[in-house]
Amino acid sequence: MRITILGGAGFLGRKLAARLAKDGALGGRAITGLTLFDLNAPASLPAPFPVTCLGGDVADPAAVAAAIPAGTEVVFHLAAVVSAAAEADFDLGMKVNLHGTLAVLAACRALGTRPRVIFTSSVASFGGGQDALVPDDGRQIPTNSYGAQKAIGELLLHDASRRGFLDAVNLRLPTVMVRPGRPNKAASSFVSAILREPLLGLETNCPVPDDFAVWICSPRATIEWFLHAAAMDTAPLGLDRGINPPGRSLTVAKILSALEQVAGKAAREKVGFVFDKEVFDIVKGWPGAFAATRAHRLGFKEQEPMEEIIQGFIEDDLAATKAERGL
Repeated sequence: MRITILGGAGFLGRKLAARLAKDGALGGRAITGLTLFDLNAPASLPAPFPVTCLGGDVADPAAVAAAIPAGTEVVFHLAAVVSAAAEADFDLGMKVNLHGTLAVLAACRALGTRPRVIFTSSVASFGGGQDALVPDDGRQIPTNSYGAQKAIGELLLHDASRRGFLDAVNLRLPTVMVRPGRPNKAASSFVSAILREPLLGLETNCPVPDDFAVWICSPRATIEWFLHAAAMDTAPLGLDRGINPPGRSLTVAKILSALEQVAGKAAREKVGFVFDKEVFDIVKGWPGAFAATRAHRLGFKEQEPMEEIIQGFIEDDLAATKAERGL
């Protein structure tokens, strides 16, 4: 089985690649080759199969076609411009998030072999705000450009699956936390920062009130969802290729309470509150919770508790993040 990860230099792309290299197989089938693609060629990694690393623009059809060569059976489409960046630069968001997905569709169609495509959509493709509990058949009415671009991508891949060009599973990811490294331009970046920075011994500010609810998931759960989506039987999906994975709804206050349970009161006290209207105006439309009943029926793993998410970051990423940031 040959696999491609678009967005292979991102933190989820690297974790996914490492897991595939460790397992050497996907869905009980041996991996025979892995291509990692990003704007700049990702670093390689040791694996029991050949690894090809390519750099290029995901909106360039020729570059994407080169990253999805003949024989590719699974494509993880993780490449994207994140929420606040897409809101600040409409043209860039459209280029990467929409035209990039069109390039992926075209490359997969050209193979003529109906490859499996796992597309990372987002909870930002929904509206409804804090009081919403989104059912599995809830309408996608995004309140930001990033969400709109993701929803459009989903529809394109729905139709491409119906036409037999590819076999898509669209995962509407919750806010993934705790992200290693440094804060990024995602509007939801604060959700990781209020845990990561105190664990690094640094102070940080939360831009939303402590009763603000977020639908979250861990990197560990996300990788399990990716692997399951790549190997599952998609026949039960029918025409509807969108899945709301089983995340967890928590307020900022509950997240910080879990931080105190794991790392102590001193860590909790490193988080202050400074309201940021620009961030709040983007995230306030995102739903606070999802029913996610369909995902359970389809075998997607339940999200672990918040304390375990924090402990997972400490075990998996804290030391590397300290080293990267010179701490």
